[in-house]
This record gives sequence, structure tokens and C-alpha cells, in this order.
Amino acid sequence: MSLIPSLNEVALTVIAISIAASLGLLLGRQSIRGVGLGIGGVLFAGIAVGDLATRGGLHFSDEMMEFIREFGLILFVFTIGIQVGPGFFASLRKSGLQLNIAAACIVILGVAVTVAIHFAFDVPVPALVGVMSGAVTNTPGLGAATQALNDLGAGAEAEAMPSLGYAVAYPFGIVGILLTMLLIRFLTRVDIKAEEEAYETAIRKGTGSLPSLNVVIRNANLDGLRLGDVPGLFDEGVVASRMKKDGELILPRRDTPVQTGDMLHLVGTSEKLNAMRIVLGEATDAELTTKGTRLSWARMVVTERKVIGHRLRSLGITESAGATISRIMRAGVEIPVQADSTLEFGDILTVVGSAEAIAETRAMLGDQSKRLDEVDFPGLFIGMALGVLLGSIPLAMPGLPAPLKLGLAGGPLIVAILLGRLGHWGPFMWFMPPVANHALREFGIILFLAVVGIKAGSRFLDTLLNGDGLAWVAYGALITLIPLLVVGFVARVIFRFNYLTLCGVLSGSMTDPPALAFANAQSPASAASVAYATVYPLVMGLRIFAPQLIVLLLL
Repeated sequence: MSLIPSLNEVALTVIAISIAASLGLLLGRQSIRGVGLGIGGVLFAGIAVGDLATRGGLHFSDEMMEFIREFGLILFVFTIGIQVGPGFFASLRKSGLQLNIAAACIVILGVAVTVAIHFAFDVPVPALVGVMSGAVTNTPGLGAATQALNDLGAGAEAEAMPSLGYAVAYPFGIVGILLTMLLIRFLTRVDIKAEEEAYETAIRKGTGSLPSLNVVIRNANLDGLRLGDVPGLFDEGVVASRMKKDGELILPRRDTPVQTGDMLHLVGTSEKLNAMRIVLGEATDAELTTKGTRLSWARMVVTERKVIGHRLRSLGITESAGATISRIMRAGVEIPVQADSTLEFGDILTVVGSAEAIAETRAMLGDQSKRLDEVDFPGLFIGMALGVLLGSIPLAMPGLPAPLKLGLAGGPLIVAILLGRLGHWGPFMWFMPPVANHALREFGIILFLAVVGIKAGSRFLDTLLNGDGLAWVAYGALITLIPLLVVGFVARVIFRFNYLTLCGVLSGSMTDPPALAFANAQSPASAASVAYATVYPLVMGLRIFAPQLIVLLLL
């Protein structure tokens, strides 16, 4: 017992945060039928540690607490941005647009309910933004609210209120999303098997991978021309990866002469493949396999820095004597191959050609899988620095009492999304292996939650039992249920959303992994996971900015 008084504030702070993190993670692993607190357990463990420390008269270093809290938040949101950046803009197009609109409506309706509660029940804004973040189980929103209050100089007491509101509203936030899924399922009489079949049918109609087509040349006007002279065949998003000529399988090149009866294996989008079929001749079921021929194919990953950012044309791969690129897989999506296509770190290329040419191409591209497990720390730290700088820039907005700042939550998030989309610049690279990204993201949010919990611990029980805590629980339930139920039933009944996809949208709108796990438990189909990933980037951004706007507009 005599050891504790001899420790300085910094040592006590490190010990307290470590204990809160360790116990909180153990608590988060406990679940009832697959539902648990997850990373939120760190917040409640921090509250317990803070309460015990207050009772024991222990004092922590305020400066160190603040630094650890803000650094953890920055690391967390930056790694989120790097993760979602490559697919962020793609998620806003085509079929993803409808899902994102539904998820955005849930966020906007939640903000509207929050503002209505403020005016109807005169709930303090600092507490209310915390209740809102807890009700939607969104921890970055809590960080953004805390940072916004700090920027406005609201004071230590006001800065502590969001974490209290978050803690009391969080448990029902998890339960509320599950209740919503069950209500929609039973009240609309969902047949899970039928929803699975409908989803699989839709997937077969529009897959994320590029289709291929075998075509026999029947157009006599092309007889004697070079393949490079066939309109739309090269550099237009269609790749001829194999050619059968006089019974022999060869690699098609621009100077290869065309004869009626030749067969081509084409890869591209459905629209362009159909256009080429009309130009060339007719589709055929005959196989153009490389088996038993001098041609072969291989998949290889781009890891060589010298080729990153370069076009296929400049690298000469599409013009090489013995190999061509037929497919490019980027961030899980196959993209059309053109001569002006640029290569990014982590791209997976399908190469067709002779064994010697494939070996030469592999040496050029790198294809070192171990490189995918490395973190480019210079890019990480310069990215965080740029994010903090962007978040510190005051933006004057008409009608706001103070300039709007993206803050330490919004600035790093936006910069990370843009850098993740850019991929690299000069010596810096913003590709992060999923395992490393997850580890850094979890580490950051653990630091943040531990500090927030410890700072709120001295007031939590008093607020819950003797203060407004129970009322805050009720307000949080309204913020959780009203948007989910309204948008969920409208999407299902009026817009005929697939139920499994809708569950993914609802889970993604709350950025709630336990809810996604519950949705996936209903069916082995990937519908919920795909929808969750589609709406997650946009929702995360909205959830981070919403509390800041509420603070600036209402406080």
C-alpha cells in the first residue's frame, strides 16, 4: 500500500489507463447470445477505475490524460479513413447510392430527434450530444463532441457530460438495433430463405467482377486487318487476353492479323463486351483454355514502388512481346484494363502470356506478399499531421456563433479518406494492411475510451442514480428507435429493400459490429456484410460531424 503514494502522477496515469483498458477488453468479450459491449467495455471499466480512484484520493496528470485522449482519437479516426478511403467514392455510385441514402436518412432523422429533445425537455447540449453518440453506439461521435466543446472553451464540467450521456445511453443503443431488426422481420413476415435467393439472383445479374466473353470473328470487313485496327478493341476498357488462330492458342497483339473464324477471349464490362460482339461476329461456348499450351496465366500483386502510379502504357506491359494484363483487382473490385490504367500498391493483376514473360512481369511488379504486411509509418505520421492541421483551420459559416473547425476528429478523417484514395505520393504510401489497421485503430480507441471513462468515473453513479441519468436513458432510446423504425419500415414496405441487405444498412447506420454479427447470424448470405461495408464510410463521416454541428448551433 505504501507504493501507491510514492508514484508520481504520470506513473499513476499509465497504470490507471492500462488497468481500465485490460479489464474493459475482458469485459467486452463477455456476451449473451452473441451480443456484448465489445470495445465499449473499456469505457465502463474506465468509469469504475475513475470512481475508485476518486474515493481513494488519487490524482492523475491532467496534461497527460488530455494528450493520450486526443492522440488516441486522432489515431482511431485516421486509420478509419485509410481503411474506407479506397472504396468511399465508389460506395456513393450506382446500387450503393440507394443504400447510402437510406443510411444517411437514419443519421439525419436521429439528429432531428436529438434537437427536438433539446427544445422539448431542455436537456443540456453537452449531455445530449453524448446521449446521441451512445444511442447510436458511435464512439468517434463522442470524441468529436468532446473536441468541439473543448474548442469552444466550454469548461471541464461541460466536457465531462458527453461521456456520462454516452455511457448511460450505450447499452440500449446495442439492444435497440436488434429489436428493430426483429420487429421488421416479424411484422413484415420476412421469409429468410426467399430473401437469400432474391439476393443471390441479384448478385448473379450484377457481379463485382468483370465478365468475359468468347467471340468468333465473322465480320468479313475485318479480314486482313490488324487487331489494333479493330475499333474499340484496345485502350477502350476491353482486353483480348487470348486468341485461337489456325487451331493454336496465341497471345493477341496489335499487329496480329485478323481472319474470319479466329476466336478471341475478351474481358471487360458487359456493355463493352456486347458492343465488341456486334463488331466482331458472334459469341461462342468454345473454351479458350491455356491448359496444354505454351501460354499460361498468373495473379500477382503490385508491391514494387517503381511502378506505383505509372500507366500500363508507360510500363510497356500491354505492348510486351509475351504478356498482357487481363484484369486488375483493386480494393476487392475488378476494374477495366486500359493502356492509361495506373497501378496502385496492393493491386492484384491477372497476367496472361508465356512462362518467361510472366516471370519478367512478376519481377517488374514485385509480387512480394510480405510487403502487404508492412506499415509505411512515414505516411502514417505525415498524414496525421496534415489531418490535425486541416482540423485546426477555422471556417467561418453564416449563422454560427463561432468559426467551424473540423477538429481532431473531422480533420484527420477527411485527410485519411483522401490519402487512402490517393494511395501514394512521392516517398509516402497510404496503404495499410488490414491486420495493422485494425490493431492501430483498436489501440487508439482503447486509449480514448479509457481516459474518457476515468475522467467521468467520479460522477457516473451520482448522475445515474440521483441526477438525470434515467431520463437520459429514455432520451437515448428515442434517438435509437425512432430513426431505425421509420427508415427501416419505409425501406422495406415502400422501396422493397431485401431484408438481409436492410439489416446491413441498419447495422451500418449505427456503425455497430455486434448488430452486424446478429444480422449475419440470420443467414449465411453476404448481403448484410456487403451493405454494412457500403454505407459505413459515409455514415462514419456523418456521425463524426453531426455532434460538432449540434454543439455549434445550439450551445
